[in-house]
Amino acid sequence: MTQSRLFDPDPVLKTLPTGPGVYRMFDETGTVIYVGKARNLKRRVSSYFRKGAHNAKTQALVGQVADLQVTVTHTEAEALILENNLIKEHRPRYNVLLRDDKSYPYIHLSTQQDFPRLSFHRGQRRGEGRYFGPFPSSGAVRETLNHLQKVFPVRQCRDSFYRHRSRPCLQYQIGRCTAPCVGYISEADYARDVRHVEMFLSGQSNEVVDELVGRMEAAAEALDFEQAARLRDRITSLRRIQERQYVSGARGDVDVIACRLRENLACVQAFVIRDGQNLGNQTYFPRTPPDTTPEEILYAFIARHYLGETTPGELLVSHELTDGEVLEEALGHDAGHRVRIASRLRGDRRRWMDMAERNAEHALSARMDSEAIMERRFEDLQQALSLDEIPERIECFDISHTRGEATVASCVVFGREGAIKDDYRRFNIEGITGGDDYAAMHQALERRFRRLREGEGTIPDLLLIDGGEGQLRQAEGVLEDLQIEGVTPVGIAKGPRRRPGEEVLLVAGRPDSIRLAPESPALHLLQQVRDEAHRFAITGHRSRRGKSRNQSSLEEIAGLGPKRRQALMKQFGGLKGIKRAGVEDLSRVPGISTALAERIHGHLNG
Repeated sequence: MTQSRLFDPDPVLKTLPTGPGVYRMFDETGTVIYVGKARNLKRRVSSYFRKGAHNAKTQALVGQVADLQVTVTHTEAEALILENNLIKEHRPRYNVLLRDDKSYPYIHLSTQQDFPRLSFHRGQRRGEGRYFGPFPSSGAVRETLNHLQKVFPVRQCRDSFYRHRSRPCLQYQIGRCTAPCVGYISEADYARDVRHVEMFLSGQSNEVVDELVGRMEAAAEALDFEQAARLRDRITSLRRIQERQYVSGARGDVDVIACRLRENLACVQAFVIRDGQNLGNQTYFPRTPPDTTPEEILYAFIARHYLGETTPGELLVSHELTDGEVLEEALGHDAGHRVRIASRLRGDRRRWMDMAERNAEHALSARMDSEAIMERRFEDLQQALSLDEIPERIECFDISHTRGEATVASCVVFGREGAIKDDYRRFNIEGITGGDDYAAMHQALERRFRRLREGEGTIPDLLLIDGGEGQLRQAEGVLEDLQIEGVTPVGIAKGPRRRPGEEVLLVAGRPDSIRLAPESPALHLLQQVRDEAHRFAITGHRSRRGKSRNQSSLEEIAGLGPKRRQALMKQFGGLKGIKRAGVEDLSRVPGISTALAERIHGHLNG
């Protein structure tokens, strides 16, 4: 490990106390390059300058240190708060950093007026009325306001605009306001819409639906079918924006935070749950030095994100945090109430975390489609496969079926800029023995490359086949039969334990297989392309399978008789609404037990 020639650590280390505090490391220009906190300053700081194994981040950091300063605190929690403030102030390049965050946004309902207004609010909550949130982003607030306006036409115009109206505005013309400004609605009817808004934002959307269903049935019995139709449409719209599949049953305020890390690119996904209502999520890509672990990223993210801001009573995290008790103490002291951090999750909380992890994985994959990362991966792929040139276009084929039924082949295309979705294709496979993947692959490849041979489309440089030697031979046979040259067929087969990172690559014309290191950018590229082909094939197969079955989906579910089917259709407005509903929402319908709700959800979404 190379140390800066300008800094001799021994005199400083001798004077360090053994209590808690914060240390700051400076480079030769006087810039703060790292801020850290410690329970024992002497032990922690000394560890940087001991001889022994250090990761790349620590070696690079210590090699630039030209000065060191410490601040002693009473407790480690105080040290954490001070560390957070110093990191936000100096933004050292060896710390995990977030973008500058503004305060959380809220929805404000100005209840002191005869005709209250819904509005976006950020900053201190000084005005009269109710505040709903906080929301994870301004986009989440605006989307919620837009949806609410379609269902509950409560005004969102500024008071100055509202007070000077002599005729209704455009919002009334398009059905998003009831024109209280010119007296088109009574205070009582407007108050009912306001009450429904408050109930919805407080997590009582199911009660709102029940009330609307009752009003719809009463209107139908009174032969007021126009009003019944309007209420039906309102119920349908409300169901679409509930987003309660994964958060029903929540108590209090909870944030769900998941971290995913690949190739030194980190993604943190934070879902905000208030009063049992999912208020949306926000994606963060913190700047992380090399060799930073997900646990370190989460710890730093929580400190940067919550200290000095609104903090819920419970944080659910994807990784167990070292010194999590210190973080809980600091957050609780800052928020004025107890804050619990939990990572060992079961039941609903495990489901919420699964949702956050899937979103983090998706966001990370999308981020990794950026041109710079893709360029590096393509260059590494050329070296790994000993190709003459960097491939410009990769096509990958996969097969999906259920016991031979409704077989579909997929073809996805990637270029150096990422996925080229306009060139994706699916092939409905016909005339083969059910379950014969080799024949299905041969048919799909032949149909694809026959079109290319006839001048339709662009011929790929690399043909990736999801499978082993048998599937690869089908590709070689098709290319030979159609006399297509310049295409390199590669099979990607799962390893003996079928774990990611253990894939075996089979290159046409080479006797030996290739195994790339799990951290290889080339392997990550091939995995990404293969997984996208798999996803595209499965969705096509499920769609084709569903169309081929004429029997009603609900009629196939054991224990779901005509009365229960009718109750479901009435509550959710149709099969699409039932399919979008979560298990908890389904189980609230009279006659639908939790077990039956799980069967319904699994059958419609399996």
